[in-house]
Amino acid sequence: MIRPEIRDRVEATPFVDTHEHLLEEKTRLAGPGAHGLQPCVDAALLFYHYAKDDLWSAGMSAEEQERFYSPRVDPSDKWSIVAPYWQRSRHTGYLRAVAESARHLYGVEEIDSASFVRISAAMRDQAKPGFYRTIIQQGARVEVCQVNSLEATFCETQYPDLLQQDLSLVPFSTGLSRETIATFGARSGLSTATLDDWHRVIDWAFATYGPRADAVKSQAAYHRRLDYAAVSAEDAAPLYTRLVRGEDLTGVERKALEDHLMRYCVSRAGDAGLPVKLHCGYYAGVDRMPLDRVRRNAADLCPLLADFPGVTFVLMHIGYPYQDEFIALAKHYQNVVVDLCWAWIINPAAGVRFVKEFLMAAPSSKLLTFGGDYGTVENVVGHAAIARQGLAQALSELVDEGWLTERGALDLIEPLMRGNAHALFPTFRAPRLVAS
Repeated sequence: MIRPEIRDRVEATPFVDTHEHLLEEKTRLAGPGAHGLQPCVDAALLFYHYAKDDLWSAGMSAEEQERFYSPRVDPSDKWSIVAPYWQRSRHTGYLRAVAESARHLYGVEEIDSASFVRISAAMRDQAKPGFYRTIIQQGARVEVCQVNSLEATFCETQYPDLLQQDLSLVPFSTGLSRETIATFGARSGLSTATLDDWHRVIDWAFATYGPRADAVKSQAAYHRRLDYAAVSAEDAAPLYTRLVRGEDLTGVERKALEDHLMRYCVSRAGDAGLPVKLHCGYYAGVDRMPLDRVRRNAADLCPLLADFPGVTFVLMHIGYPYQDEFIALAKHYQNVVVDLCWAWIINPAAGVRFVKEFLMAAPSSKLLTFGGDYGTVENVVGHAAIARQGLAQALSELVDEGWLTERGALDLIEPLMRGNAHALFPTFRAPRLVAS
């Protein structure tokens, strides 16, 4: 049972949202197909990012998904496509976030054929310049979002005060290719012939974007283990040169080059005072997750954490489904913070357990409690509602079980929902620089 005073305090406190993939508002207003995360702009869009995965898991075919998300199929014809799979999966976190978004934004208590059409009309009417701010700050009661843009390495956002931006490390390290080398060579105006040159390009990126970034971010865990070995510049230099020349590297050689570059980027992040956000744990998508690699995330990171004690690492998504190891890392390493971003909708019940166990094991200052992780702004509202319920439940249970006093639980709410983020990220400690 959620204690009323805890519930009310959680409801009244704004979140700092520490992880989103929100498309720019101008991209959204450009209409269907403006980005891969935006196949349509009717109510089916609420079912796209993440919910699509559970619909697939519940048996929805590729042909049905193509029709459901098509901008050419009328909203009045779409509910019959999704209804059987909605019934099978509506209690998962992904689908619950859809229902909560519909309830909070459009007053819909039960999604059905008629309400699907009404939601579609409301979304169309709502989508006007400035609607992001209304949805984020009023609908989700989120103070500010931090965005890992899927449109740019560092997005020159139209709303820098609302959508703080991560600087992606991927093109400079684990996603290095001849194309990215050419792109950033042209963008920086610097030579890219040698590894020393590429170091200077990385330095340029930190000098150019770092003062406006909230953190740096890598999602390399989708493609490789997080065991970044200490590879010297002398050993990495010939590998880089071969890559630039168009030669193929073996898997071992490619890893060595990536390891060196990732550690170089982490070092530069430390110099810039930027936390390093790392994807850990569960994979988005379907039918492709190698759990043997995911299982190793926490252990693989230990050498990196130990070798860069002055860099703060934000380990994302609680490492689900191996969250116990991430509590151990936060307890043991001073430079580790764990983020519940995305986790509340992967498994809300696991999120409740995680908050309780984390607070009993590690300093509360090392926990961030919300990031929607969405490309679609409306879904942030539903995810925030789930996170509020889960956080209030976890704190109430700790009180009921005798681990916290109610006063102690109430005192934790503001730090967990926003204060820890304010203390951690440089964008809250310096004036924001607005892109020209």
